[in-house]
Amino acid sequence: MHWLWVMLVGAAIGAFAGAIVSPERSFGWIGHILAGLIGACLGEVLIGPMGPEFAGMAVFPAVIGSLVVVLMMVTLMYWARAR
Repeated sequence: MHWLWVMLVGAAIGAFAGAIVSPERSFGWIGHILAGLIGACLGEVLIGPMGPEFAGMAVFPAVIGSLVVVLMMVTLMYWARAR
């Protein structure tokens, strides 16, 4: 049951980051889950656990890390289309 909460929180954080960085483009629910989970791990490694935790993820570093991951995804997609 824990992994279900982790994936739901990861999807919510990834969708939030996607809406901020690229509101006109969606990566689908799998892309949002991956961006949220990878961003949460990246954020906690770089920033550390700070702020409230939900489903084992520190919320503020997870959002910041997800923003970075989604920004990288958007940039890579832009470069791929430009070529």
